[in-house]
Amino acid sequence: MNPVIEIFHLHKAFPCCKALDDVSLSIGEGEMVALIGASGSGKSTLLRHLSGFVVADQGEVRVSGNTIQKDGRVVANIRRLRAQIGFVFQQFNLVGRLSVMTNVLTGLLYRTSLFRSLLMRFSTPERQQALEALAAVGIEQFAWQRAATLSGGQQQRAALARCLVQKAKIVLADEPIASLDPESARNVMELLAQMNRERGVTVVVSLHQVEFAIKYCPRTVALHRGKVVYDGPSSALTPQLLGELYGADVEELFDMMLDSPSLKMHADKNANALLAAC
Repeated sequence: MNPVIEIFHLHKAFPCCKALDDVSLSIGEGEMVALIGASGSGKSTLLRHLSGFVVADQGEVRVSGNTIQKDGRVVANIRRLRAQIGFVFQQFNLVGRLSVMTNVLTGLLYRTSLFRSLLMRFSTPERQQALEALAAVGIEQFAWQRAATLSGGQQQRAALARCLVQKAKIVLADEPIASLDPESARNVMELLAQMNRERGVTVVVSLHQVEFAIKYCPRTVALHRGKVVYDGPSSALTPQLLGELYGADVEELFDMMLDSPSLKMHADKNANALLAAC
């Protein structure tokens, strides 16, 4: 499997803490990978380094063979390289006063001229493309509503439609279900899995909930205090293993947002096993 994301010895420190501590990873084309960890483990920081939003103190990030940043410097052509990277934020990152259609069309801005970007001018074929993307995520009926009028789950779907319009080869999703109700959370994860399965998009999604990582992502990378402490099959994430990796912090990873009786039963079983293991 060809690597589409390569990370070499990434270090990042803030005044309060060491956010990333010698992180090295390789993610293959078409993979769907979960990043898990308690708050402050480095998940969001790592995702922002992959897109060049945050600059590392040391190390290198490559995407599709192109260097994004190296040893504290983002490359000059970062705007062009970001065109292939879709970023989904926890708080949706939509402009509430603009229509859903316009928010989705902003996915084209990396590929258009500065003049067109400033004027927000989009062609009829581009608008049709945005409408098709909204249909793909099931909210085409809201195309001309203000984004602020949508529910949290609908806004996150709009953010995914923006990635489709962008034709992103890679989607980085930073805790995309943290602010959603259980049903919306499942819907968003299903859409990410569908993008991965049907369009071959490489997906890296940070999650608090281990159950979602196990259900939707074949591979999980676990971070703890800025270090990679596990990289392997999600199916191997037993309560015993998580207890060994995280100690007292593991309880946060079982903060379930599930209302399905069967999954709730499974979560309770995991919690009981965890208590026994600890």
